[in-house]
Amino acid sequence: MSVRATARVTAVRDDRGATSLPVLESEGPLAPRRTRSLTAGSARVTVVGAMSGPLGGDRLAIEVRAEPGARLTVDSAAATVALPGPGSDSGPAHYEVRLTAGEGARLDWLPEQLISAHGSELIMRTTAELAPTARLVLREEQILGRHGETTGTLFSRLTVRRGGRPLLDQQTAHGPGAPGGWDGPAVLGGYRAVGQLLFVEPSFEERGPESRLLGPTAVLTRLAGPAVLVTAVAADAKELRAVLDHAQEELKTDGPG
Repeated sequence: MSVRATARVTAVRDDRGATSLPVLESEGPLAPRRTRSLTAGSARVTVVGAMSGPLGGDRLAIEVRAEPGARLTVDSAAATVALPGPGSDSGPAHYEVRLTAGEGARLDWLPEQLISAHGSELIMRTTAELAPTARLVLREEQILGRHGETTGTLFSRLTVRRGGRPLLDQQTAHGPGAPGGWDGPAVLGGYRAVGQLLFVEPSFEERGPESRLLGPTAVLTRLAGPAVLVTAVAADAKELRAVLDHAQEELKTDGPG
């Protein structure tokens, strides 16, 4: 039997300048829990998987709102593993992430990897709505197949709007059913880990990092707005995380943090 569930997180700034969490709701396999933040005045939420998933046929969603002035980090306790459904007619699983950041808010979306297991089919959609003065750090990491197996089918789309205007809209497809060439030398080139790191920083309007290579398999691209996108491929999850962590530390020095 397929699962339909939505988790909701809302962060607000109180009169003392601290961030509180008036909404922390969970359903099904998505269980957001408040955890200790290492930054004064900010809140941290860790999403814990209460059961396996998403399985074929499941429809899962998580909605995260950082109201004006709030500072919120959302991460996860473990990787998300897309698995085949219980029957041949289960259909694809759907996983939606909806992020909103108000004026002066800071939202860090830093989940663990998404693993596309052999035989699975997942449609992943991430959307972010940002106020003009909001800051966003978003990391996505996709691992195509568990150790020793081929990948499942993974369709992923990321759409970011700032002040109601498009900032980034891109779609990728990997695995059986994806357009030909997805694993060719012009795309993944045989690598099985692919990730990206998006920094939206209002101060980049005046001065921001320039587009450049970050190594043989990673590139930083300056977008048409106060944002940069790091895209990387790697042999495995550990190597991919190292590349994105290095890029994140570098980018922190270019903005006010």
